[in-house]
This record gives sequence, C-alpha cells and structure tokens, in this order.
Amino acid sequence: MTDPRAVVVRYVEAVRDGDADAVRASFTEDATWRYPGDLPISKVWRGRDAIVDGFLGGMAPVFVPGTVEIELVGTVAEGDRVVAEWTSKARTVHGAVYDNRCVGVFTVRGGLIAAVVEYTDTRHAAAVLFPGHGGSPSGGAAV
Repeated sequence: MTDPRAVVVRYVEAVRDGDADAVRASFTEDATWRYPGDLPISKVWRGRDAIVDGFLGGMAPVFVPGTVEIELVGTVAEGDRVVAEWTSKARTVHGAVYDNRCVGVFTVRGGLIAAVVEYTDTRHAAAVLFPGHGGSPSGGAAV
C-alpha cells in the first residue's frame, strides 16, 4: 500500500487496535516524530525503534491497561503529506482521565511514514500524564 492517506489510516487503526507489529511496520527505519512542548516526552524522536519503543511504547505504563481509546476524526492529504486528526482517551495510573485531541502532519515515503509533527494540548498532557510537571487538568492552550 503506497497511498499516503491509506498508510496513515492503517497506522492509526493499528495503534487503536494495539497491533504492535503493524505499528512498527508503518515507519521507515530513519523516521522522525516531533512532539511539542517541554514534557518529558517532548523532543524529536529519531528512528523507528525510538518512536515505537521509546515514545509510543514508553507511554504504556502511564495508562491503565485496556482503557486506551483512539478514534480517527479525519484526514486531509496532499501529495506525500497527510494531516490526521484523532482523539486519545484513557484512564491513567494516577487516577485521572486523559482526553485529548491531536493533529499530526505525516510525511509518507515509499508507503511508510517518514516523519510526523504532532500538535496537541500539552498543558492537559502535562497535568494528566505527568502530575507534578506542570499544567492544569482542565486543559489549556494547545502548543
């Protein structure tokens, strides 16, 4: 599958379904993922393994197993770039409810995701996922 929109939809569905093999297979070996803000996870993640194991997999211990819900809201594609909007909801091990809306600008190369820039409400993420780091549970300005 090389249609960029289909590649991104397949990736989001793999995350939603917990299909770790399909998630890993969605990225080029040298992919990058830029996550905004000043959170412990905020940086440019470089390489498929860093993205899948460090960034995405590193968040698993924060969520109560079986509570993560991902829903693709929509996509817009132009050439090799796809903008996807999704919601992420889960109960955290800290007892809070994570409920965030995210937008990712994906660049697809050769049927695989080569780069992502994600935009989300980092204040909400800080308050709910990283208590004590800063932010307010009620949300705030997206970064």
